[in-house]
Amino acid sequence: METYTTVKGQIVIPSTLRRKYGIKAGTKIQIYEDNGRIVLQPITREYIRRVRGAFKGSGAMKVLMEERKREREL
Repeated sequence: METYTTVKGQIVIPSTLRRKYGIKAGTKIQIYEDNGRIVLQPITREYIRRVRGAFKGSGAMKVLMEERKREREL
């Protein structure tokens, strides 16, 4: 599949992919670069279910909470 960018840099995601991945109006999409590729990752309920618990036990939540506490103190 191919698509084009508009003058504003917008792209159209083909309807078959939107349906397959549950992308609807207002769906957040994470954009990142991976080995020279631009990756679009829709943030849907299914995606959140899959990644839930991925960082469990890594201490990431503790670090996040400490960082937020410091931000509130500023």
